Amino acid sequence: MNKDYSQLNKEDLIKIVQKLESRKKYGLIWDEEKVKEQFEKDAEGALPVLKEIKGKEITDKNGGPINILIEGDNYHALSVLNFTHQGKIDVIYIDPPYNTGARDWRYNNNYVDKNDTWRHSKWVSFMNKRLLLAKQLLTDDGVLICTIDHNELPALGLLLQEIFPDREVTCVTIIHNPSGVQGKNFSHNNEFAYFVHKDNKKVIAAEIRSDDNADIRPFINGAKGNTKNYLRESGYNCFYPIFIKDNEIIGFGDVSDKNFHPKSSNVKRKDGTIEIYPIDNDEVERKWLFARNSVEDIFDDLSVKFNEKKNLFEIIRTKKDINYKTVWFNNKFNAKTYGTQLVQDIIKTDFPFPKSLHAVEGCIRAVVHDRNSSTILDFFAGSGTTGHAVLELNKEDGGTRSFILCTNNELNGFEKELRKKGLSENEIQEHGICQRVTYPRLEKVINGYKTARGEKVKGLGGNLKYFKTKFVKNASNKDDFKIRITKECTEMLCLREGIFDEIKKTNDYRIFQQGDKVLAVYYSLDRKVLADLKKELNKIDGDKAFYCFTLDPLGLDKSEFIGWNNVSLESIPQKILDVYKQIYEY
Repeated sequence: MNKDYSQLNKEDLIKIVQKLESRKKYGLIWDEEKVKEQFEKDAEGALPVLKEIKGKEITDKNGGPINILIEGDNYHALSVLNFTHQGKIDVIYIDPPYNTGARDWRYNNNYVDKNDTWRHSKWVSFMNKRLLLAKQLLTDDGVLICTIDHNELPALGLLLQEIFPDREVTCVTIIHNPSGVQGKNFSHNNEFAYFVHKDNKKVIAAEIRSDDNADIRPFINGAKGNTKNYLRESGYNCFYPIFIKDNEIIGFGDVSDKNFHPKSSNVKRKDGTIEIYPIDNDEVERKWLFARNSVEDIFDDLSVKFNEKKNLFEIIRTKKDINYKTVWFNNKFNAKTYGTQLVQDIIKTDFPFPKSLHAVEGCIRAVVHDRNSSTILDFFAGSGTTGHAVLELNKEDGGTRSFILCTNNELNGFEKELRKKGLSENEIQEHGICQRVTYPRLEKVINGYKTARGEKVKGLGGNLKYFKTKFVKNASNKDDFKIRITKECTEMLCLREGIFDEIKKTNDYRIFQQGDKVLAVYYSLDRKVLADLKKELNKIDGDKAFYCFTLDPLGLDKSEFIGWNNVSLESIPQKILDVYKQIYEY
């Protein structure tokens, strides 16, 4: 790996010195000058597009959002999504390889083990490239969640801070294996989840607890303390009566005059109403937890309790929605029971180290509990747990959240063994992760399945489309390249608009419809057929997205499209090429 600098000329040495001097002096530094990853080699002189795998589509007769599964290298999938979903993703949840040294991931087609002295640099480089693309996909208040263990925790934290300097990076500890994995000095019983989110806006939903786990406490401030901060004089606007009658709160009085001092915390009126003041057992005037101008916001949290020992009524606050803590523990986070065994139960196939369904669900719920129509992306989809979790959340509250899952079709080193058996290339691919695990799991949790014990599990419902990445090779003739990529980009346009059902197809154009949304794609340079397309579109109600082919990098001549009703006009393929110029050299 070391270079022989004695063989370099003066100019090359000066370049190296200049590069070294320009490097940052603080933060995460890693070696980026190693061999290219395989995905970079695959994309040399080519650009990725999507092709739908017909026959894999799952359609729910009840309608609902369309979920997406993309088979291919996640860098290529993220490149496509930078065109289709830039600024549209509400949550990115990923569970990348943990780089334990146990040959659990590949870099440049080779498994990385603990003897690889560059394994940490390779891992950081691997993650950096993908996170930079993923960053562009988040909405303004979108959240990235990335799970990890102790092996790369520090490096990942620094990397996230570098890539997202305008966001807060919060580390949550998740106890997922109570018995622990034995190490030389400690038994590791937890993993971590980094939440990357806006720090000036409430984007993490409150944790909704059951009655048994709610935070129940007296509404009087500092009921068990005696510092000045809890006393009336430190906040006069928090001293006012709460009116109760027949054990019910019926209203709130105005802030009491500073010179008014009730004789008791309970003051009875002639009509049976009781005024409750924040006065403790020692007749010390304290405060309510909320000021008069905001207490009505939590009216539903408050209740009345009669204290028989004191012979007095008290105000109690029961708080079910609570800010998430940074340490999570739940028996259902156990990865063996609710990960490994669950996957085995669903598809009768082993898969190494799947996440607990409930741990993934908990992470996503923390963001989308009150975002019922959000879009969730996982570009390390593995066994498909994220998709399963999103479907469970929709079942729980009737939401219409959708997911996009990206995974390669990794064969886990069994290629040679499968070829020795005489299997064809297509048959070999059926043993890959996406085709053997991810898709079958999604199909079964959507449509229902029978467990190994013979128990029937009802399907969660949902729609799914299955895509693969493929490449359009560059050409010396730029116009020829534009023509070819235009012919191959249809599925990308459908994904961008969320419109998939084809209603008309000719040699020059195609029309798609989804509900009240319409997509038209015009492939020809010959504008003679435009009039026919215009007639077809004018027959259809709704908003229409129209993508029209042109070789002109400056776009379309808008004068050709006067009189087109409810149509938004976009030129192709230049819009796609503009995005890819930021990612690839071609």
